Amino acid sequence: MSAIEETIDIGVPVRTAYNQWTQFKSFPRFAAAVKKVDQLRPNVTCWVIGFGPLRRESEVEIVRQQPDRCVAWRSLERQPRHRGEVSFRPLGPERTEIVVRVHYEPRGLGESLAGALGVPHRMVRSGLEHFKEFIESLGEESGGWRGAISKGRVQPFEPEPPRSQVPKWPTG
Repeated sequence: MSAIEETIDIGVPVRTAYNQWTQFKSFPRFAAAVKKVDQLRPNVTCWVIGFGPLRRESEVEIVRQQPDRCVAWRSLERQPRHRGEVSFRPLGPERTEIVVRVHYEPRGLGESLAGALGVPHRMVRSGLEHFKEFIESLGEESGGWRGAISKGRVQPFEPEPPRSQVPKWPTG
């Protein structure tokens, strides 16, 4: 199995970066290798990935998701197998570090050759750089999913209180 790890610093708050990342359907707008993403269930997506003449469709299960912290996944197909995690760490009120780790098993001569030439590493790096440009140019997320997933199961959603509410203290 091969491994990729890439890190990038982004000039938006961690909440903004995380919320936009969870908008999987927007990935084709900044990741050239991602051709299409369909959300099948809250924890299952279908990705169409391609570079050059190679195209792969893969169902992916989100196995762990913690708002503003991480999204971890694994492929549901036997081949090509892959798993990964993206983590988010605040570097300050307007800066976020994103780390992407992917482990994959190439299938066939074409994918093995692409791996030997470093194509998957360049695709991940390029996708992160374009995500940075995309979210920094927007300045805010286009949406977000704040639910949590643990061991592949969607956890009960606990909405956050509105930010404009100030607790009222009893008087008297």
